[in-house]
Amino acid sequence: MRPQRGAAILTALLLMALVATLSTAALWQQARALDLEASERARVQAQWILQGATDWARLILREDARTAAVDHLGEPWAITLQEAKLSSFLANGAAIDDTLPADVLQSAFLSGGISDLQARLNTTNLVLDADIHAPTLQAFNRLFDLLQLPPAELQLLVSNLRAGLQAPSAKPAAQQTATGTPLLPRSREQLLWLGLSERTLARLSPHIVVLPDRSTVNVNTASALVLQASIPGMDSATAQRLLERRAQSPLRSMAEVQTATGLPETALPQTQLSVNSRFFEVRTRLRLGGFATQERTTLQREGLLVKPLWKEREAPVDAFVQ
Repeated sequence: MRPQRGAAILTALLLMALVATLSTAALWQQARALDLEASERARVQAQWILQGATDWARLILREDARTAAVDHLGEPWAITLQEAKLSSFLANGAAIDDTLPADVLQSAFLSGGISDLQARLNTTNLVLDADIHAPTLQAFNRLFDLLQLPPAELQLLVSNLRAGLQAPSAKPAAQQTATGTPLLPRSREQLLWLGLSERTLARLSPHIVVLPDRSTVNVNTASALVLQASIPGMDSATAQRLLERRAQSPLRSMAEVQTATGLPETALPQTQLSVNSRFFEVRTRLRLGGFATQERTTLQREGLLVKPLWKEREAPVDAFVQ
């Protein structure tokens, strides 16, 4: 009887251990499913909130086009939005209780800003009708010289960009790669394909942009360095004087630009400068509890129509930097 009693006790212990193991596994799977569901819900909510922020930016740019003839850094679109609770943007939080839970409104923090992409030199301008555009190339040469970057990389960039634009548009991207034809970039980061080194691209990034169409440089928003590169014969003192002049009152015509700089009319490349813009970039960052996401959207404005060209998800940072 004693061996049978010992076997029964051992069997009971094994059964208890098996039940405990299965219960623990079930609880772990349930907890993991809840975590996955919470993460997916946060991702979807963040996506909708960021889309709403982008639509809000589009509305701001549309109203700006309705009321203003020039674009400058004193307009509402140029104000950076510091991190603030999502509930602070709502006139009546009860109006969206059916859409977003109350805990989302209290734990969601939104920040972002709109920047003028025509405050930079556009690499698309380097090639016009399969030929190198000499005035734009001279502007990039001056920029490379100001930043003390190797001119050989600029020559390689122009050569590859020209080759990419000359490739048949109907040829698939895979065939272009197979035949050695460089793919055309859509963002600054992709300029590495065309021969720029990472160090050169890091130095150039604040001053250049890749746009789908040719564009001018807005003298009301461009930096002193971009102005020096864009206007032949402009030194740093003249560029700084132009920045001080536009801070007092935005420049509304190229005649005012000439007066502010004191340069002769022939020195100003009329086809490369402007006082308004068509391309903008919206950067938004959302912090939802322990979840953070950030995205960048390129917008094109034609009259009162503001349409998104492309959107990119970025790695979240601790603070929004425009």
